[in-house]
Amino acid sequence: MKKIIAIITILLTGTYSGCKNPEKVENNEISNNKSLTTTKEDENLYTENDSIELNNGVKWKVIPEMMGTIRSMESEINRFAKANNTELKDFKQLGERLAKNIDVLTSNCTMEGKAHDELHKWLLPYIDLVNKLNETKNKEEARLTFEELKASYTKFNLYFK
Repeated sequence: MKKIIAIITILLTGTYSGCKNPEKVENNEISNNKSLTTTKEDENLYTENDSIELNNGVKWKVIPEMMGTIRSMESEINRFAKANNTELKDFKQLGERLAKNIDVLTSNCTMEGKAHDELHKWLLPYIDLVNKLNETKNKEEARLTFEELKASYTKFNLYFK
């Protein structure tokens, strides 16, 4: 629990503070000026203990408001893959659209409890990937990051419905 609170404090901006789980934001000083980037030190916060768990062998239910936004981002990624976009500017435009959707997603977060915690185990690395895509300086790095984003939805679909 403390590890999740530490991750939230370090990684997320004021848009994330829209998440309506008082347990998670209590005693945190999340400001609108913090960035969504991580450092090497932050990466060490993701450990094997942070792997997503099923809900007694069943997928976690995500509230419809959030699932709609998640599916919208997944569709965006699938459309991008089919379009065979290879220019850096195309990857950057995708990253901008995904970042806007993340803002919508986090502002609609009303989930609580274990499902909320497990979703964040997927969401935090996903946000890092979107940031990485937006900050990339070359096409090859952008392509590799895009492939990681696609793979993240394979993981999402294993654990959430």
